[in-house]
Amino acid sequence: MNTPEDDGRTSNPVPAEAEPDEAPGVRWWDPWDQEVASSRAARQAELIRDAFDRAGVAVDIVNGEDGQPAFMHRRGVLLARSEHAPRVRRELDLDPDDRVPPSRPLPAGLEEVRVPDHWDVHRTLEVVDRRVGFGAASPDHVLHVSPVTWCMAMEPVPRLADQLTVVSTDEAASGRGALVVVVDTGALDDVIADHDLLQGVTGEPEPPRSLVGHYSGHGTFVAGVVRRFAPSADVRIESVLSIGGAALESDVVWGLVRALDQAPDVINLSAGTRTRGDRPLLSFELFHALYARQLAGTAFVAAAGNDGDRGPFWPAAFPWVTAVGALDEDGSRAGYSNYGSWVDVYTQGTNVVSAFPKGPYTYEEPPRVGETAEFTDGVAAWSGTSFAAPTVAGLAAGRATTTGESAVEALRRLVAEAVGHDLDALNPLRRNRNP
Repeated sequence: MNTPEDDGRTSNPVPAEAEPDEAPGVRWWDPWDQEVASSRAARQAELIRDAFDRAGVAVDIVNGEDGQPAFMHRRGVLLARSEHAPRVRRELDLDPDDRVPPSRPLPAGLEEVRVPDHWDVHRTLEVVDRRVGFGAASPDHVLHVSPVTWCMAMEPVPRLADQLTVVSTDEAASGRGALVVVVDTGALDDVIADHDLLQGVTGEPEPPRSLVGHYSGHGTFVAGVVRRFAPSADVRIESVLSIGGAALESDVVWGLVRALDQAPDVINLSAGTRTRGDRPLLSFELFHALYARQLAGTAFVAAAGNDGDRGPFWPAAFPWVTAVGALDEDGSRAGYSNYGSWVDVYTQGTNVVSAFPKGPYTYEEPPRVGETAEFTDGVAAWSGTSFAAPTVAGLAAGRATTTGESAVEALRRLVAEAVGHDLDALNPLRRNRNP
């Protein structure tokens, strides 16, 4: 089968960063600097692709009309619904019975369809769309700790130990008895041991930094944010986003299945992606239909992404997921945060403080490439919707243990209270301040 050339994908212009300032609270992304944004997007995509190369998995970067990375996917593999897989192979002139064993476990309802590496996946899927139907197959997208274009709204900056405090002091709303599962890079036991706030946090170990890259500590940082708002909650970290802070969507779903096996109250996923044609992630559709509905009381919280536009970011854009956007410290919507009708709620995502590995950190993204900061106290301020999401996850866990509601109902009521108010309505760090 001959496949045409890739025609790219339309994506909105990406807001950029300004030169950083060492002063606490100064925002790196204001004013927008397109040159810095472009170099950052390319650098982040390269770092993720290089990490997959080291892991022995080939991935491709798809650029939008602006020439910047829009999303990534596995090369030479389609994900197909099991009932459609034979016809997909037949329509592509492949052996319909050629069910090559998958390279790793797949969730129920999915099959891999292998195609030659030189085939253009997007042109190939156009054929599938016409001949089999929309939703029969899709790329195996790469999900990252926020999107290719803005993996993190900024890299972390050091903070003092006394800034890592519990925000919720209401013992009744401490989250005692609730379980929050953080699907992320994994747990760093040495960081957990350094902070009283994280005592009792458990999880799968994060792989070496040589694999995770400069996203090392992301999962433990997110767990620390949950604990700031639900200090007595049980928190477990699943190691899924371990390849350069990313993973194939099919592997992320498998991680969510493992998380569901623990019957958690809340699952937090501070990761996602844009997709081919802005369509929903196929594997997540099947996950919801075949797995998630069986535990109706488990709430799903996900980061809304940091593209700074209204395009859907998946899986946050699913109606069964609570999509969390980010606010700046003054209560206004952060310029990097995605927005739109699919975003459910906003809370502070700028300069969020949590636990971070002690020692030197060398910056790998523009505009600070090559500079080094020393994290003496093992505390950092980090910005992005990645860190707004666990605030909401912690609040939901705390409310559920106070009211006796399920986490789903507690989350629904939290969001309802924020609707119709200013964007700061769900910002517990500012509740006692004047708007």
